[in-house]
Amino acid sequence: MAKVLMITGDFVEDYENMVPFQALIAMGHDVSAVCPDKKAGDTISTSIHDFEGDQTYTEKRGHNFVLNADFESVKMSDYDALYLPGGRAPEYLRLNPAVIRLIRQFFEADKPVAAICHGAQLLTAANVIEGKQVSAYPACEPEVNMAGATYVELPMDGAVTDGKLVTAPAWPAHPAMLRQFVALF
Repeated sequence: MAKVLMITGDFVEDYENMVPFQALIAMGHDVSAVCPDKKAGDTISTSIHDFEGDQTYTEKRGHNFVLNADFESVKMSDYDALYLPGGRAPEYLRLNPAVIRLIRQFFEADKPVAAICHGAQLLTAANVIEGKQVSAYPACEPEVNMAGATYVELPMDGAVTDGKLVTAPAWPAHPAMLRQFVALF
């Protein structure tokens, strides 16, 4: 079974954090959820984003999620794959040089990477998607295109794989995204 690193943070999208974390563990994979400046046992706050007919998603406070590993001790070589959830966390995680360095290392090692929703903001900041087919939450389309990738418009329950990269627009895509991600292990 694979050892998967999840880089997450405060106000990550609740479903995009918890569902893949639990599903991958249920499949027998080992998942380490980490956040810069936090340790195993610390919690992060999550947000629930829903599609209720407005021009964009609505946001509500979610659950507290307990991290199970320390960001400071993470080494890419200890992991088989990387998962990047969306929500609000990517907008500030992308400002952390250690996060960007780690993402680049996964791409340089040609290991599977999955990103959902605003997780694409981490990929664009890491400058690792040039020439790739990438989906994300529609509001991320300009960033994806400016990073040299081709934005793939999908239904909210769709996912796309390009090489070792799996991307999806939002949490309704979990079944498709996880199926494609695990196939790369």
